[in-house]
Amino acid sequence: MFSKILIANRGEIALRVIRAAKELGIRTVSVYSQADKDSLHVRMSDEAICIGPAASSNSYLNIPAIISAAEITDVDAIHPGYGFLAENPHFAEICESCQITFIGPTPENIRLMGDKMQARETMRKCGLPIVPGTTAAIKTKEDAQKAAKRIGYPVIIKAAAGGGGKGMRVCHNDISLVSGIMTAQSEAEANFGNPNVYIEKYIEKPRHIEIQLLADTRGHVISLGERDCSIQRRHQKLLEESPSPAVDAKLRKRLSDAAIRAAKEVKYVSAGTIEFLLDEDKNFYFMEMNTRIQVEHPVTELVTGIDLVKEQIKVAAGEKLKIQQDDIKLSGSSIECRINAEDYENNFMPSPGRIDSLNFPGGPGVRVDSHAYQGYVISPHYDSLIAKLIVLGRDRREAIRIMQRALDEFTIEPIKTTVGFHREVLKNPFFIKGEFSTGFINDNFKPKKED
Repeated sequence: MFSKILIANRGEIALRVIRAAKELGIRTVSVYSQADKDSLHVRMSDEAICIGPAASSNSYLNIPAIISAAEITDVDAIHPGYGFLAENPHFAEICESCQITFIGPTPENIRLMGDKMQARETMRKCGLPIVPGTTAAIKTKEDAQKAAKRIGYPVIIKAAAGGGGKGMRVCHNDISLVSGIMTAQSEAEANFGNPNVYIEKYIEKPRHIEIQLLADTRGHVISLGERDCSIQRRHQKLLEESPSPAVDAKLRKRLSDAAIRAAKEVKYVSAGTIEFLLDEDKNFYFMEMNTRIQVEHPVTELVTGIDLVKEQIKVAAGEKLKIQQDDIKLSGSSIECRINAEDYENNFMPSPGRIDSLNFPGGPGVRVDSHAYQGYVISPHYDSLIAKLIVLGRDRREAIRIMQRALDEFTIEPIKTTVGFHREVLKNPFFIKGEFSTGFINDNFKPKKED
């Protein structure tokens, strides 16, 4: 096992890794930007090193600075968390070349699954159903129109190197397609340094279902069940749950078998997630693979009783997975609400600022993952996530009631947050019945307007 690891991240995920490492008896090193000098992950780690100014490009994306910090503190490994450098194959390669273990998949895994077009083709070859679409990058509007005519409208444009909703556009005709291609290419270039985009058939009203995997260096791969991530806005997830109200035991096995087959095909190692679209007829299609720990991993931890971050660290240290597929039992129902510093009544505008009053909910079945505290300043430089509120109930009905109660206890002032938004979702009759799709927000949620 490692003696010391560096966490190349910030916020709640940095704290999450620190906690897992401490429970494994591993010392931790935090890196931080000048804007994060008062952050909890800096206080909670055994050592901390400033790696640059506030801008991510000069700090959390600054590979030389992070590697220097790792070498100065003599760490065995680096955990990238999610976002920033977590899915950067070059960073993983540099870690290897410096004889520092990258706590994640191999650079080859990251590179292969990071290219969405290449990943689609790889999954098709190993027998996974994929959404009809192009196999090469779309370069011109003429190429786009030919592809759309063959596939049939509506279509969705996606960035080949993308994620998080960046470089994505839904198009219903040639006019929106032409403008969408140009916008998506520009957005893809700006966010990922790669302007390549491709086109897929747009499946209307699908569920977004993902399968959590763990894989060790010996080829042992297990599925820890599914998460339903259909409650999203502009392709950004807002609420997740496990198990999905749309998935029964038979479908769960089909999804899990397909995900395990995919992971074995690419010789995947570490924690990872295969994401699927599920249509109204229960047909599922491979969408992408996330080669990192996910923001929403806690709901899986609560229904399985397995600490995913600890397992990720142990696998990276070369340990064999001691968990067998038959050991995985989903018990109860878990829901996660992402509490963001956003004014949901004003088109989800960011709401940075100082937290003067803060009360986290508690009680049976409630977990809060957060780096916030009273007096903490939410920075405008980074993601607006303040906390993840996660609950566990004996069934989905109880989980909803616990979450409703927990949201009522959650107080953050004076900044605006999405707590009120989640209250609206949790009382929506379609959500309560489990009858929703990725279009839920547009179809059912009408933000209030301030006077």
